[in-house]
Amino acid sequence: MYLHLGQDTVVKLSDVVAIFDLENASIAKSTKGYLAQAQKKGRVVNVSTEMPKSFVVCENKERGITVYISQISSATLKKRTNFVKEISI
Repeated sequence: MYLHLGQDTVVKLSDVVAIFDLENASIAKSTKGYLAQAQKKGRVVNVSTEMPKSFVVCENKERGITVYISQISSATLKKRTNFVKEISI
């Protein structure tokens, strides 16, 4: 199965490690550092032509880790994964 990240970019669902809301996650120093380091290593791919809303961390054997910046909200991307589970208390 595949996940559409925006524009003409799709990734294998099995490669998705995490989906983050860009606004909330980028507040933390550790996240800023991770994104800066990924950018420095050439591992960031911007698939957004509009204001970015999320970033998706993917990993596969051939390319290693890639961070995709997307204009699609993290909530929408998570729904597309079909991994929304009910939480019972």
